[in-house]
Formats: sequence, structure tokens, C-alpha cells
Amino acid sequence: MRLLVLSGLSGAGKSIALQALEDLGFYCVDNLPIGLLPGFVAQMKVMSGKRDVNDIAVGIDARNMIDDLQDFRVILDNIKEQGMDCEVIFIVANDNALIKRFSETRRKHPLTNDNVPLVEAIAAERNLLNPIADCSDLHIDTSQTNVHQLRDLVRDRVGRDASSVLSLQFLSFGFKHGHPIDADFVFDVRCLPNPHWDPALRLQTGRDDDVIKFLEQQSIVKEMLADITTFIERWVPNFEADNRSYLTVAIGCTGGQHRSVYTAETLGAHFKKERERVLIRHREII
Repeated sequence: MRLLVLSGLSGAGKSIALQALEDLGFYCVDNLPIGLLPGFVAQMKVMSGKRDVNDIAVGIDARNMIDDLQDFRVILDNIKEQGMDCEVIFIVANDNALIKRFSETRRKHPLTNDNVPLVEAIAAERNLLNPIADCSDLHIDTSQTNVHQLRDLVRDRVGRDASSVLSLQFLSFGFKHGHPIDADFVFDVRCLPNPHWDPALRLQTGRDDDVIKFLEQQSIVKEMLADITTFIERWVPNFEADNRSYLTVAIGCTGGQHRSVYTAETLGAHFKKERERVLIRHREII
């Protein structure tokens, strides 16, 4: 049986992610008090003998008792010691994105009241959920991710069929839009020749043939790709040996349109020949 604990900031997309897990066949329960988690797992083990229940997902948020949140790691370790396959996913977004979402939907943040404005409630929630964030196997930053992209991301990264294999994601991004907080490794390719300065290539991306041809003609691009490939091939097996389930390699250029996209696509294509679960995602383009 597999237990997936899903937590994160209010407004970051936890409910959407939980719905995506339900679509994948997970038995889902939202807003479960942490103190009830061991009993719930024990009950699900009994149920698994009576019906086909192999995957369960539990949503946990900041409305838990503070002491229970502080004890999360101990509770999780005790469950793992009983032989349960456990993963923790933590969903976040930056303050600007969260404020915008609450303003647009007119929803009330669970920690706001007459004396606590939204900005302070978001900060308080981050602090309260730190014990869970520190235990997480996968961080997902939805600051620049829409509902459909989040559903696809959860489906691709958490799908049951290959759960025992490390999920390796190559993420392109633009430094001018901010550093991806959910990255395990970040490679900066801003030193490479920039197609942006060619008017004929400016409106294209690193997935277009003309940009690909331009970059493939640069020897320094080939050298950068070779070095990054060697690094990943050298170190990913060590993460697998440490029982890591997820690894995100972020590739950044200035705007996230050309060099980073091409590099992520090229690396992803290379590792797809060798590995089962390789994902390619471009944060700044659709």
C-alpha cells in the first residue's frame, strides 16, 4: 500500500492536486488531523484486505493543532517503520500569486481574521507548515502554473505505474521571472550565444527548428550540454540509491524562451533513451 501525504499553502493548488490524485485512482481524504493519521492508515490496511485499495492520499493543512504539526516527522517515521510506502508532496506559490488568487476568488484564507490581514496569514501559514515542508519528497511551485498544468504535473510525476523509479524532470525557466524554488539542481546557460539578438529568431523558442539549428552550430553549446550530461549521469544514481523519488534539474537563461528551452529539450531527449520517467517542462512557455 502506498500513502501520499499532500500539503501546502492555502491557494497554492492542494485541492486541485488532490482531485488529480483521485482521478488516478487514489483513495483521498482531505483535511485529516495529523494526530488521526496513524489510526487512519491502520484502518486502510484492514480495508485493503476487503477491497482493492492500494493507493491512499491524505490532504493536511495548517488548521491542524500546532503540536501535531511539530510532531509530523515522528508520526511519519512511525508509519514508515510499519512497512508503509510513504511520500510527502508540498505545494507552494509566491506571495504575489497567492494574494492575487485570493483577491480574484474572494475566498477567505483560513488563518485570516479581523486582526490578521492576508499577507500576515500567508507568512504565518508558511511558518506553521515548515515541519511538513522539511519532510517533503517533492516541492511543487505553482506560482506560474495554471490548473490544467498542475493536474498534468501531478499525473506525470506521481503516476502509480512507475512509482518505484526516480522521476527526473528537466525544467527550463527565465532568471528575470525568478528562481524556481522547487529545483534540486540549477544550471545557468546565460553565457551561451543568445538567439534573442537575431530579429528572425526573437519570437521563436528553443523548440523551433531555426533556433535549434542556430544553437547546434555553437561549439560552446555542445560543450555545456556535454558537461551537464556527464554531471547528471554521474550523480543521479546516488540519489536513487538514497531512495529519492523525484529530482528536478532546472535550466535557466534570461527570459526562458531560447537557450534554456533548447537545453532542457536536448537533455530530456537524451535521458529518455536511458530512463523510464523523464519529464520536460518549460515554465515560461506553453
